[in-house]
Amino acid sequence: MKKKIRILVADDHTIVRKGLCALLDGHREIEVVAEAENGREAIKKVEQVQPDIVLMDITMPGLNGLETTRQLKKRHPKIKILILTMHDNEEYIFETLRAGASGYLVKRTAPDELISAIHAVNRGESFLSPSISKRVIEGYIRFGQSEQEEDEAFEKLTDREREVLQLIAEGRVNREIAELLHISIKTVETHRSHIMEKLNIRNIAELTQYAIRKGLISLSD
Repeated sequence: MKKKIRILVADDHTIVRKGLCALLDGHREIEVVAEAENGREAIKKVEQVQPDIVLMDITMPGLNGLETTRQLKKRHPKIKILILTMHDNEEYIFETLRAGASGYLVKRTAPDELISAIHAVNRGESFLSPSISKRVIEGYIRFGQSEQEEDEAFEKLTDREREVLQLIAEGRVNREIAELLHISIKTVETHRSHIMEKLNIRNIAELTQYAIRKGLISLSD
């Protein structure tokens, strides 16, 4: 009997997540082995169930899909990650691919296309929604040149600094961040200082704008 493709679905919208699970469970060759409503839960669930593919949204509170992808690929290089999101702008797409995702789909994707993407990614191939693939190809060189310096600065941030960056940009105060990450307020302040120094950012407004550009948070969900 052919082995089923084991999927973890990560999306903070319960209705969307449950709908995806119902859709995927309707295919005999696919098995949904876990669900997660945010990036931190997704990382824990991956450790527990070892899925073949993580089907993941980008915009999730606390730890977004991009940073979750980066952390999962560091810990589990062989895991395959397929992004399913409402965002179709080039910056999100390029950041996701840099983070190690194998595919990128927009949520208006037809169900059959999603299933095709899952099979392609499971075979070790990459998959982009046809509606965005042409734009990706046309914009790759332009985007890569203009964003190179900013990317180099971003790569200097540690995993924890990127987590703190997202939480600050979400409007959380030091005390909240300390409680969420189980660290001291002083440590949060140190991370904040290092982030601003590495990125050459002077205030929270600039930091929030930066986080939006890098896909860590979104103005809309």
